[in-house]
Amino acid sequence: MDQPTSGAGPADEADGGAEVLGRPLPEGVRRRVIALVSDAFGGLTVSELPAQLRQYARFTPTRRAKFAGNAMAAALESDVLFRQRIGERLGQSQPELTGALEAGSPPAAADPLDVAAAAYVLRPVGWVKLVESAGEEVQRADAERADEETRRELEHLREELERARAHTRAETERLRTELEAARKEAESLHRKLRSALSEVKRGEAALRRGAAEVDAVRAESAAQLSAAESESRRLKGRLGEAEAALEASRRAAREGRSVEDMRLRLLLDTVLDAASGLRRELALPPATTHPADTVDAVEPGRMSPKDIAARALSETDPALLDQLLALPQAHLIVDGYNVTKTGYPQMPLEKQRLRLLGGLSVLAAQTGAEMTCVFDGAELAAPVLLAPPRGVRVLFSKAGVTADELIRQLARAEPPGRPVVVVSTDREVADGVAKAGARPVASVLLLKRLSRV
Repeated sequence: MDQPTSGAGPADEADGGAEVLGRPLPEGVRRRVIALVSDAFGGLTVSELPAQLRQYARFTPTRRAKFAGNAMAAALESDVLFRQRIGERLGQSQPELTGALEAGSPPAAADPLDVAAAAYVLRPVGWVKLVESAGEEVQRADAERADEETRRELEHLREELERARAHTRAETERLRTELEAARKEAESLHRKLRSALSEVKRGEAALRRGAAEVDAVRAESAAQLSAAESESRRLKGRLGEAEAALEASRRAAREGRSVEDMRLRLLLDTVLDAASGLRRELALPPATTHPADTVDAVEPGRMSPKDIAARALSETDPALLDQLLALPQAHLIVDGYNVTKTGYPQMPLEKQRLRLLGGLSVLAAQTGAEMTCVFDGAELAAPVLLAPPRGVRVLFSKAGVTADELIRQLARAEPPGRPVVVVSTDREVADGVAKAGARPVASVLLLKRLSRV
């Protein structure tokens, strides 16, 4: 806050003179002046306040003293009318002090700060001396209080120092005793430590010797174990090879006998059924054929070779398939996807299989021939849950084996002389089964025959 340094009261102005402070207001007087103005401030209307103080009209006295102290001090110093109004409010609140100051004899028992603050506001004759004497009194009182506090603080510090010295002497003595005991204990511990270090070194040496012996034993054991494991693996390998060879020889012997027996039996059945069928169809009397009758010639009234050729069936005539399946013990092998993708490729694979197998089941029931349908296993995303229809064997090729290879294996498995018909338009399949003695036919031929079922 700006320190007011001068002022003129009404009485001084009336006498034509002016009193001026020779130094700033003492801090205590200044705070008391601001408190007086703040208290009297609330009794004035807004219009009675200087313009710069109207914004603080609604503040409490404490907040006015805190936030408007500088502004109130400046207005009190510069605005005579505002100072007179504050003096009137002061006279109403403290009439005895105000009357005594105006009479020129302030009360002896009054607080010097209150007297100086009231004199600064009212500005009676001699107010400067009152303010300065109050300031000196306050300073003297402050100095006395400070000296008293300093003496008390000094006495307190001396007592604290004496207590600290006594405590330090006791603590020093105690520490000296503890240090001596610690020194003796340290010497004892040092001797024990040297002895323990010697024991540790001897133990480490023994441990190193033991570790070296253990490493040697472990290395020897590992070498013996490795040799034993190698010998065991070699013996197990030889034993496995011997067992595999023995099992292979046994299986080959069993399969050789069973396959050869089956092939011979099937061939015998084929020959017997063919002979019996020919005998029934031709109704040939026994032993009526003579060697001369076997000579190929054209007799009067008989058909010529040209006539027989003219009656031959086309490769796409379904009747050709009926004649082939009518042969004794005929076996029809079908390249499944080759037929379905030729006849109805737009259908899903599952529906293609079901449609083809349904037709083959009916054909098997009509002809009595053995039928095997082969599908490529590479087309499968998962195992097929399929119940084979009656009279039809359904096979899928294994991983790494195509349906064409499986068909050739089936054709080679048949004995020579048995009528085997393979349905496929694949040229490689047809050539392969033809070498094995089977009769290849086109897929269109089977599709036409199934359309009549």
